[in-house]
Amino acid sequence: MAYKNDLLTKINTNYAKFSKGQRILARFITEEYDKAVFLTAAKLGEAVGVSESTVVRFAGTLGYKGFPEFQKALEELVLVKLNQKDKQEVTFGKIDKDNVLQSVLTTDMERIKETLSETDETNFNIAQDLLCKARTIYVIGLRSCEILSDFLSFYLNLMFPDVRQIKTTSVSEIFEQMVHISKDDVIVGISFPRYSMRTLKALEFANMRQAKIITISDSIHSPLNLYSSCNLVARSNMASFVDSLVAPLSLINALILSLSIKKQNGLTDTLNELEDIWNDYQVYDNDEIDHYYDKDIRRYNKP
Repeated sequence: MAYKNDLLTKINTNYAKFSKGQRILARFITEEYDKAVFLTAAKLGEAVGVSESTVVRFAGTLGYKGFPEFQKALEELVLVKLNQKDKQEVTFGKIDKDNVLQSVLTTDMERIKETLSETDETNFNIAQDLLCKARTIYVIGLRSCEILSDFLSFYLNLMFPDVRQIKTTSVSEIFEQMVHISKDDVIVGISFPRYSMRTLKALEFANMRQAKIITISDSIHSPLNLYSSCNLVARSNMASFVDSLVAPLSLINALILSLSIKKQNGLTDTLNELEDIWNDYQVYDNDEIDHYYDKDIRRYNKP
């Protein structure tokens, strides 16, 4: 199943209604999106030989409130289309090479702010309810998103009795791990551009089995949302060969903490039991030197 960016869909749908200048713009954006993404409305008009006002009207014709909203859609198109080599070249074009630390951290903060403003709180609450009612919770996030899947699965496992993280290198292995999924279960699918086809196949299979599906992705236009019962949006659109997972991780952290409040009594019992196990098996004990050092401190501190 191929994913068609919403901007391209709008261009194709409206192409017959475009003026001559708008058709030139449409062709340039379709063919040269990696160049168009860096241009202001004035520069974009100059590049194709039309006025700035024509560019702004073009964005309006496609249903965008203004050029900035249109440009954001263009950025999403670039992220979907670019391969890793191209994204690396884009990175070198956008980041201040003399101040990489500030550039990256500032961009990550902006992604968190965007996530906060765009996250649907109703969907966030629905996701909690679905997880609390699930018989079995499946979590899938592949490639760079496996880090997020690991984090979410680890903490869900402390709160729920049956959490299964899907780890795989092939589609067939996915189906083998999900063979018992049913309408009583929930699967959380995590993917960001470039979207994982194996994750999409897992959600398609879960949808066929009538399982509830929670998606964590970068946009309401993400292909994951074709199967979603509830979609959570977290911005990750740093044009780089390194995916920015700061905002998605922050969203997942908020979900975990919200669930821990709902499951407070059971979680407290589990943590107390784990503390006993950790102590019995010295999971978090200090090494021998620290152990004797602590004993010495206690001896010298006796009244």
